[in-house]
Amino acid sequence: MPNISNRAQQMPASPVRKLVPFALQAKQRGTKVYHLNIGQPDIETPETALNALKNIDLKVLEYALSEGNIEYRKALTEYYHSLDFTDLTPDNFIVTNGGSEALNFAISTLCDDGDEVIIPEPYYANYNGFTSAFNVNVVAVPSTIDTGFALPPIEEFEKKITAKTRAIVICNPGNPTGYLYTREELQQLADIALKYDIVIISDEVYREYVYDGKQQISMFAFPELAENCIIIDSESKRYSMCGVRIGSLITRSKKIHDAAMLFAQARLSPVLLGQIAATAAHQNDGAYIRAVREEYTHRRNVLVDLLNAIPGVICPKPKGAFYCVAELPVDDTEKFAQWLLEKYTLNNETIMVAPAGGFYSNPELGKKQVRIAYVLKEEDLRKSVAILQDSLEKYKLEFNL
Repeated sequence: MPNISNRAQQMPASPVRKLVPFALQAKQRGTKVYHLNIGQPDIETPETALNALKNIDLKVLEYALSEGNIEYRKALTEYYHSLDFTDLTPDNFIVTNGGSEALNFAISTLCDDGDEVIIPEPYYANYNGFTSAFNVNVVAVPSTIDTGFALPPIEEFEKKITAKTRAIVICNPGNPTGYLYTREELQQLADIALKYDIVIISDEVYREYVYDGKQQISMFAFPELAENCIIIDSESKRYSMCGVRIGSLITRSKKIHDAAMLFAQARLSPVLLGQIAATAAHQNDGAYIRAVREEYTHRRNVLVDLLNAIPGVICPKPKGAFYCVAELPVDDTEKFAQWLLEKYTLNNETIMVAPAGGFYSNPELGKKQVRIAYVLKEEDLRKSVAILQDSLEKYKLEFNL
């Protein structure tokens, strides 16, 4: 038998997907599973994008440019100009195979073996995988459910900075918490990045979906970070087109851009068809985004209000993205999530949630929390919460909690 690398053996399993075999078994038994575990929206992709794919008139599906085709990069530039970042040109963008590849490029561009990135937690679980693949260490700064997962005191970040620190990674608005950073919080991060000459990697893929009249503030709004900022963007959630795998790494720093381009050239090309669809999606006039934002606002309100009505459940109301983190009155949410799929049904239905331990560097911090994605229609969310309430009562009886 061939040897498997230490790198592969140390790659963490996805907390979102490792329960999938149990969900498949439940479905094979005839149980309906409501998927609250993954950020796959049920929102329809814009017709402009779908029609662009249907009407392709190409004789050869050739390589795209390594940095992305100019038509799409021009569409991205116009989009960022609409956000008032009018200094950007197509040369600031590297198109990637999803936001995930953009994050990989960012980490591999900035970090050597044994270097460190600081991340407020809970954080997007795949950050662990991206850093592990490059032998980069995550240094976590915990936030708490009591504050709605606000940015921890900046002093806590400063305590963690060492000679090996290369970047601070944030997701704004956040996955898994839905927290939306304030201008004051972002300014504190900008100041500390400049003080120690490190980079802010700002994952802004949920930028459009913020609520209650709030606006997302990009790290590009801090021009002093021109040499110390990378933005990660993606079309997956903006236009409900996760399968096209189109993201981008954006920076004002020519030094960072040119280094990241070496990785882009090594992997040859971002997805051609995805760029065609994404370019067409950007032809929408904004009505699509407004309608989707309104729908997510309604779903969030329904879900969070119902969750907080369950005895023992604590769920801060997120200001962005389409996730919330809820604390449940159970002993272990990983055990509970598996039990939901293996042992429990209500009228032959159950739910699948993402145990939050996988979103922390120390899983114990999330042992009683779950991430729930409100990517289902209202009727299904209401059914899901009813299932959750019933299952909590039965779980506590079964395990004498």
